[in-house]
Amino acid sequence: MHIEILVEDSSGVKLLQVLLPLLLGPQGEPHTWRLHAYKGIGRIPQDLVTKADPAKRILLDQLPKLLRGYGRTPGIDAVLVVLDTDKRDCTAFLAELKVAADACNPVPKTLFRLAVEEIEAWYLGDQDALLAAYPRAKRDVLRKYVQDSACDTWELLADAIHPGGAAAIKKAGWPLPGQVKHEWAERIGPKMDIERNLSASFGKLRDGLRRLIADAA
Repeated sequence: MHIEILVEDSSGVKLLQVLLPLLLGPQGEPHTWRLHAYKGIGRIPQDLVTKADPAKRILLDQLPKLLRGYGRTPGIDAVLVVLDTDKRDCTAFLAELKVAADACNPVPKTLFRLAVEEIEAWYLGDQDALLAAYPRAKRDVLRKYVQDSACDTWELLADAIHPGGAAAIKKAGWPLPGQVKHEWAERIGPKMDIERNLSASFGKLRDGLRRLIADAA
């Protein structure tokens, strides 16, 4: 099976580069995949006609066009789209995404997976890995976290492990937020255990991919 994987930012791609071999097996043995990093989430066009500049690489702005293309492309067995929910209602967001996929002819096999509220929830779902990567993390901050809650997730993680917390990152401005998120993927990702993760949204990614490849067997 070959899977095209769309992710809203490059730090998410960095994490999935580590996790996908654990979820799917080594690249090419037998499954293959290709990761595509975008530069933000955007929004699905109301008429499902993409008018935004593709060079800006905003994922949802381009999604209807991308899915139509994948549906017509031989050799692409499935598409995985990984997104943060941010403050969105998950049920309504998934319904909107499904409308975009179902409007394609032919319809590509598409798996939408949402990180609730942000992909940092997946790091917080494996605090053994997090503490192995950052032994000096502030445990009192970590204890405040309610798994997969809408609580400004990346800021909470930053308050636990980054000097000066989220306030220092925001004060420094771009490109530090992106650099820090890449660092988290590089340091925490390799220590994560895909079976013990407490994030329900991570579990849906793991289990959904397993069903996808099982159905293709």
